[in-house]
Parts: sequence; structure tokens; C-alpha cells
Amino acid sequence: MNNKIINIINKQALTAKDLSFLIGLEGEERNFFLKSIGNNYVDSLGKKVFFRGLVEFSNYCTKDCYYCGIRKSNTQSERYDIDDKSIIDAAIFAHQNKYGSLVLQSGERSDKAFTERITHLLKEIKNATNGELGITISLGEQSEDVYKEWFDAGAHRYLLRIESSNRDLYYKIHPEDEKHNFETRINCLKSLQKIGYQTGTGVMIGLPYQSYEDLANDLLFFKEMNIDMVGMGPFIEHTETPLYEHKDALWSLQRRFDVSLNMIAALRLLMPDINIAAATALQAIDPMGREKALRYGANVIMPNITPTIHRKDYTLYENKPCTDEGAEDCSNCLSIRVEMAGREIGYDEWGDSKHYFNRTKKKQ
Repeated sequence: MNNKIINIINKQALTAKDLSFLIGLEGEERNFFLKSIGNNYVDSLGKKVFFRGLVEFSNYCTKDCYYCGIRKSNTQSERYDIDDKSIIDAAIFAHQNKYGSLVLQSGERSDKAFTERITHLLKEIKNATNGELGITISLGEQSEDVYKEWFDAGAHRYLLRIESSNRDLYYKIHPEDEKHNFETRINCLKSLQKIGYQTGTGVMIGLPYQSYEDLANDLLFFKEMNIDMVGMGPFIEHTETPLYEHKDALWSLQRRFDVSLNMIAALRLLMPDINIAAATALQAIDPMGREKALRYGANVIMPNITPTIHRKDYTLYENKPCTDEGAEDCSNCLSIRVEMAGREIGYDEWGDSKHYFNRTKKKQ
């Protein structure tokens, strides 16, 4: 079995069958594969892990995705919207603590008041941090004009998760209507690349109806789309969502966790120069989840610097870790976790995707 794994690792081009095999590995064979990737990726990418200070500034959302705890129809969700000053203060905290980058994330809105507010915030953050803080935003589907406005205001990375690249599966976890359109999602990713963003996407792992083949095709989708960064992690069900009715048919939490690490390692093999985040959801299952992700292919980690009073209300899934920690607690904890994983923090570095520069260089 180990010879088969070595042969796949050494192949020039990986097939869906190869990736399905790696994603489904268990036991000693799985350990062999993960360690092989962990050793190789440090040789090629180095030991540095990059911090992205995460600010989940609002949980108001116009979407009704079947898996998400902040979906519009969830009347049990305690809604909040952090004021601009607190967001800018969080950005200043990230800058002063040498994070290098910030992530602004919220529920999906596209009304003019929202888009103009983001433009203003991006400019204010750039001013407050002397243009030295990198900015990633994850604010859903927008028009190309809005994406361009935000890019010109100072954002340079954008995360828009596809959640599943299988169109049929996409519509099992989203309503099929004009607000939840698979082709729109794909076109938004293309618009982001066209404008010049470092473009990220991702999927959930262990969804109802999902197979290893689906997950293998997700990885091939990232490669085909020439994605620069990926955030993916285990699906964790939320009681106040339609998908909760399938809870008894899900893989065990441990299996979802194990397959998530297999996915990270397989993606690192497939796309050696992209940025891969160690998702917080991993830690919701395993206390050492994010460290393990860093060992086996991830090179980005996101300390949550949302003001603590609101952190518990951004519940995309249940049992989210670190909801009661202050920003300094979170960053100290993650510093220790990075060291425990045998990695080092790239302080004061944007930690841009090498793939982005390789991709854009080829176009010139």
C-alpha cells in the first residue's frame, strides 16, 4: 500500500481516482501519506505560517443556505453589526501585533449602504495602518463593479467559498433560486481573478450526500480554476438549519476531521504553491486540530480578533471554539500552537500566495 502512495505522490498529474484514494486513506497508510506530505511541503514552502486577524463584523445575511446558522430564516440567531470604530480598532490591534494581514468577514449583503460602508472601511483601515496591513475580504457575491471598487480601496485578497463544486450537491445545500445560483458563484470567482485579487475558495467536508469522488473533483476544480488560496474544513451541523435533519446519516465527527486533513495534504500535493488555511472548525472537533493541519499542508491561520462580546453570535456551525477569548488570548494561544506544530510565524508579512505571482507572471 505504501508503494502505491509513493507512486501517486511522485506522479506528474493526479487523476480524480488518485485523489479519491488519498482522501479515503485510513490507519497506518493515512499516517504514512500525511507525514510524507508534511515533510515535503516544508522543504518547498518553508516553515512560515501567516496570521490573518479575523473580524466577523456582522451576522446579518440575505442568504438562506441550508447548512448555515446565520441564514436569513434562522429567527433564533442573535443578530449584531459591529460599529466602524471597533472594526478599525481591531485592524490597528492586528497591525500593532505584527499579524501582517486582516480578514473582514460577514453575512452576505449587496445593498448600496453595505457596499459603500465596506469601501469606506477599507480606506480607513489602510490609513490607520499606514498601508502596511494586508486585507482579505470574504463578503459573498457582488457585482464586478463593487469588487473593483473594493480592490481599488485597498483589499487585495478575496475568499468566496463554492462549498461544493458538484452542481447537484450545491443545490442540496442551497435553495435553487436567483439568490443561490451555482453559475453566479463561478462567475464571481472569475470576476475576482480578472480584477486582480488573489482569489480563494473552499468546500465543506463530510456533507450529507457527499462522496470521496465529489471531494476529489473539488480539488481538481481548485486546480482548473487556478485558485490562489483555499479555506476548507469539516462540515459541522447546526440545529437551527434544514440540513440538521440528516445528522444521523453523516460521517462521524472523527471521520470528517480525518478526511479534512487528508484533503489538505492531497491539495498541497496537487497545488504546492497555494495558501491553505487551517480552519477553525478543525479545532471544534479536535483540540489540536489546527496544529495538525499546519503539520500536513496548511500555512495560514486566523486568530479571531472580533470583539468578544459578539464572537459567540457568529455561529455558522455549533461548538465553535475560542468564542470567549479576547484578541490577545487568541493570538498567544495560536503562537504556541504554531510552535507546537514545528512551524514559525511570519510576523509583519502579508504572506501572499506564491501561486498568485506564478499565475499572473505567466499571463504577462
